[in-house]
Amino acid sequence: MNIHPKTFERNNAEWIEDLSLKLSSNGFEYDFNYEDDFRIIFIKNCNLVLNLISINGSFNPQELVNLQQKFYNNNLSLVHLWEDVFCSKPNQVIKRIKSLAGKNARIHGRKTKVFKITKPEADIFLNENHLQGAVSSRYKFGLFFNDELVAVATFSALRKMNHSENYKSIELIRFAVKAGFSVSGGLSKLIVHVRENIKPNDVMSYADRDWSAGASYLKLGFEQVSFTEPQVFEIDESFKRTLVKTSDSTLSKKVFNTGSIKFILKF
Repeated sequence: MNIHPKTFERNNAEWIEDLSLKLSSNGFEYDFNYEDDFRIIFIKNCNLVLNLISINGSFNPQELVNLQQKFYNNNLSLVHLWEDVFCSKPNQVIKRIKSLAGKNARIHGRKTKVFKITKPEADIFLNENHLQGAVSSRYKFGLFFNDELVAVATFSALRKMNHSENYKSIELIRFAVKAGFSVSGGLSKLIVHVRENIKPNDVMSYADRDWSAGASYLKLGFEQVSFTEPQVFEIDESFKRTLVKTSDSTLSKKVFNTGSIKFILKF
């Protein structure tokens, strides 16, 4: 890949200065570069790259998808980091970057135990440890290590499908690990628990293309089946996103994502 270094203009983006300070204070070494018109941070000593996107940018979703694929072809994982996402949840963003960069303490899944947890327990954990926070779900399970909650997965109710008589699917809605930790085999252990106790015929989930190409799902045996279209959001002064169902170009402040990848694991 041909990367051309260029003087990075930090003076017109205060949020990028804040991001830089947080990365440095968390022990990251990094380089700023440009790839065409994209502002890129290369995290050293790992294969992680951040594409910094201003809310005033003029890119379209396909350009971002193409850029991510270009880096993926060179064995680099690229994250599209939007200004509003960082400004609204800076601590969660840094936690996610640390996880992707492999800087977390590791816990072996075989040393954890699975238990049902309550909605308040799941909501508090997900709002602290998941970028998109908690949403409604039917089933909520936690992984506990030495009586401490270290990971949470939430699932939908069983859904009847048309594949065959009595075929039922369940959706993995959220999965998050406590900040500062990675649980080896943790998600797999939770899925096995669901398979044995709820007895779906498959588990379905989505990977946010801004943050992932779904490699973790593929490692667990999931099959990539489809893509969802990018979504457009309005943002308010507090950087809160509201989904809009129009491509109205007159919206004063709008951002978008690059859609999602749908995965299915059949039993």
